[in-house]
Amino acid sequence: MSMDQDELDAIRRRKMAELQQAQVQAQAEQQYRDQQQAQRQTILRQILTPEARERLGRIELAYPELKENIENQLIALAQSGRVQRMIDDATLRQILERVIPRKRDIKIERR
Repeated sequence: MSMDQDELDAIRRRKMAELQQAQVQAQAEQQYRDQQQAQRQTILRQILTPEARERLGRIELAYPELKENIENQLIALAQSGRVQRMIDDATLRQILERVIPRKRDIKIERR
């Protein structure tokens, strides 16, 4: 009977160690994601005016997947040195007009 108890204890200890390791790994991954996000925000603060950042935040409400794509493109431009001056709201609007799909007119015909 004590052999079964020892085996159960060993299994419990292994399982607990695995859970603790998974938790540590999850924390490390979260910390890495937070660090990456902070770096992205720093770069965006450097290349966008406050009005442009505000517009980009509003874009997230309507097109969440598009916001990240636009941010990635802006960051890539900044890192490659192609952004000569801060991007203002008007410039960002021009960029968005090219990227955001046009609304389609829907016509309903009755017969």
